[in-house]
Amino acid sequence: MKTLNINEGAFIEEIPLLQVEHLEKSFGEHKVLMDVDFKTYKGDVVCIIGSSGSGKSTLLRCMNMLERPSGGCIYHKGQSINGKPSQVAQYRAKVGMVFQQFNLFNNLTVLENCMLGPKRVLKKSRQEAKDLSIKYLDKVGMLPYINAKPHQLSGGQKQRVAIARALAMEPEILLFDEPTSALDPEMVGEVLDVMRKLANEGLTMIIVTHEMAFARDVSSRTVFMDKGIIVEDESPRILFTEPKNERTKEFLSRFLIA
Repeated sequence: MKTLNINEGAFIEEIPLLQVEHLEKSFGEHKVLMDVDFKTYKGDVVCIIGSSGSGKSTLLRCMNMLERPSGGCIYHKGQSINGKPSQVAQYRAKVGMVFQQFNLFNNLTVLENCMLGPKRVLKKSRQEAKDLSIKYLDKVGMLPYINAKPHQLSGGQKQRVAIARALAMEPEILLFDEPTSALDPEMVGEVLDVMRKLANEGLTMIIVTHEMAFARDVSSRTVFMDKGIIVEDESPRILFTEPKNERTKEFLSRFLIA
């Protein structure tokens, strides 16, 4: 729970930007998520960590309704997202997603990739979409490459374009699904630097990552998942130095600060 001081001595509870309650997801007989509760507020940078197969990416995909939950509820600003196609489309326009494998259109230029969403989903004019795309390509350092095709770019450059494309939709929340996992080690830093900048600017972000130092240094909250449940949800200072659960301690044993 968060409270806001609206005037001297008066407080109200802040409504989460995104909330899931009792979320479940199964693929056939295999349960991937079990009774997950989660909230994120405006300005939060939440890093979700855990072993492969713990349900991190599935949780993120359910948050964006790319996977339909098997049970539970998702709320955006206190309003239930009940699965109606029109409602889901409106919701997705406000909750951006950056994928592991970039998902750029290879037949389009960098600029055209970024313009597509604002034109088709937000119904922006061509000039408005172009202006938005140029603004965010400049932010991620990819403005010199606006006429390049994806096959002409490095992995790190492709991911920066993918981030700019998501930002061009001007989302309220940006979800990152292991954004550096497909990159060569020397390209990871350039993507993490962009994400650090966005976090410092106050963008609300939920990040599934294996980059423990990044999670420790940048997140306002760190969530540890194991076997389809949230085991711990703490500030990084607490989770990385004083984890309460034995499974968390085992997972973080290489990263614990003395």
